[in-house]
Amino acid sequence: MDVTRHTFHGLLPSLIAAIADAHFVAIDLELSGIPGQQINKPRTATPRSDGKPSLQERYAEIKEAAEKYQVLQLGITCAGENRSRGVYVVRPYNFFLNPVPDERTNIERTISFQSGAIDFLLKHNFRIDGPFLEGVPYFSRAEEAAARQLDAEQKRTHLTDIRIRDAEAESFMRRVRQEVFNWKNRLLPMPDFLNIAPVGHERHDFRGTGLNNYQKALVHQYVRSEHPDLTTISRPGFIQVVAYNKERDDSEQKFRAQKLEERLSKQIGLRWLVEAIHGGDLSGIDAYSSISALGDKSDIVSSRLNNLRKQLMGQSTVLVGHNLFLDLIYFYACFFGPLPNRVEDFQKVIHDIFPRIIDTKYLATHSLDNPALARSSLDELDAGLSKQEQPAIELHPEHPKYSAAKPSHEAGYDSYLTARVLIRLASKLESSGMYINDNDESYHTPPENQSPGDANGGVLLDNDGFSPLSHSNGTSSTKSRTQSSSTSASKPSPFSHPTVFDLLGDIPSDEDPTALSPKEHDRSSSNMQVDPSKGNSYEIGGRMPAWDSGFWSVYGNKLRVVGTIEQMCPVGSWPH
Repeated sequence: MDVTRHTFHGLLPSLIAAIADAHFVAIDLELSGIPGQQINKPRTATPRSDGKPSLQERYAEIKEAAEKYQVLQLGITCAGENRSRGVYVVRPYNFFLNPVPDERTNIERTISFQSGAIDFLLKHNFRIDGPFLEGVPYFSRAEEAAARQLDAEQKRTHLTDIRIRDAEAESFMRRVRQEVFNWKNRLLPMPDFLNIAPVGHERHDFRGTGLNNYQKALVHQYVRSEHPDLTTISRPGFIQVVAYNKERDDSEQKFRAQKLEERLSKQIGLRWLVEAIHGGDLSGIDAYSSISALGDKSDIVSSRLNNLRKQLMGQSTVLVGHNLFLDLIYFYACFFGPLPNRVEDFQKVIHDIFPRIIDTKYLATHSLDNPALARSSLDELDAGLSKQEQPAIELHPEHPKYSAAKPSHEAGYDSYLTARVLIRLASKLESSGMYINDNDESYHTPPENQSPGDANGGVLLDNDGFSPLSHSNGTSSTKSRTQSSSTSASKPSPFSHPTVFDLLGDIPSDEDPTALSPKEHDRSSSNMQVDPSKGNSYEIGGRMPAWDSGFWSVYGNKLRVVGTIEQMCPVGSWPH
């Protein structure tokens, strides 16, 4: 479902409800630029690194890019589990993000585009004008705080003494003083207000522009200091002076505060969905905007939003992505604020916000000695898993777009593929026993009919579809299959991953693919139906592993970072 700036507020209650009901939420981003090849930053090869960057170095490179470039499109797929029907129902949403804030918030952004990224997006039919014409507004938490601070500073400036700086200003103030004196000493009670405006404004042929901000500030200051029995109200082009009335003044202040909150709520926009995924505070949502968009349903909308706020508060949804390390860095910069300098601090803050994170690229390359060799792109994984009938997945009836259309590198579509890959791959891996019990200190020999390659714990694609390293003759190794697959595959664009770093993995010349064998895992999952006498024969169950399963202690909260020394970025322990 495409959601635009025109439909967002009307759909907001149902969007939040979809997140509240989701088993997990998958995301994908399209960006205006990515980290480039660091050709001016040569690395010193060591026996351990072979010149590869450390996780900290990679993080710093992506951080620099995320601070320069924008998120142009966000895909969110809410995957719900219908246990009575035994099916996962997915709701994909596609959003352009408008990088231009409401000027009344006084927040400015520098918008940058990378030529290679834009060329790639255009080749995939991305509408570059989409973010500006249809994009949903957004504010990060830091931008919201800055907007509030600027508003408070403007109020303080309003109370600051302003000097009369030239003869023109002195002449203007002499006229203001005289007009206020004449009005206060009028013989008739009416008019009960005085409009301070440019000379000649009352003439029908007046073509002036009204008072400027400096002149308005002088009038406010003069009345406040010299006439405590009066008050001023700023109007477009002039200042209105009226008798002070505490009730009216309080009402005016309340009205201004309400208008500020309405502007900020609309500008926060898409971040409300991110807060819902996080389980954050949704009390600032402007229900009036949704009520206005939906017509005569005010009581229903208000009640629904209040119930959703209570339901989501403190309940973080499982967040899923493919090749998630890069996306999470951009995601944080876009919706939360400045990135920390150290990757360790980033790991901590991400875990605090999203305690359960899954990277499908990590699932597809778990325990491979060289993850860069695996054919683990999102399209390849989805195509390989598409023949798998269980678990059953269906699009919600209100989200039919991707039942026929396959717009590659549209964020909504890619988030939909990510959700499908997770459901099928997690179920397949658990059913085939492809995971390790971290609490078991001993290694075990694989079953007799299982090849050493099978025991490596990774996931590769062969020409016939998806296979978790299972070979019919039981003799092929991980290394030989990987090299064969790598040779036959065409070189992808660096933007299609969407990071050039996926192309940086080196093919080792001497590596023992059986150096690490998996540990057996003692599981009680209903998905597992394996007869050891039949080697790799197993049946795939109809459900993903439960979130409290030991499966996720192995696969959860780990991000694949190909081409680095560490190869992986942990983001805290998986909560049970």
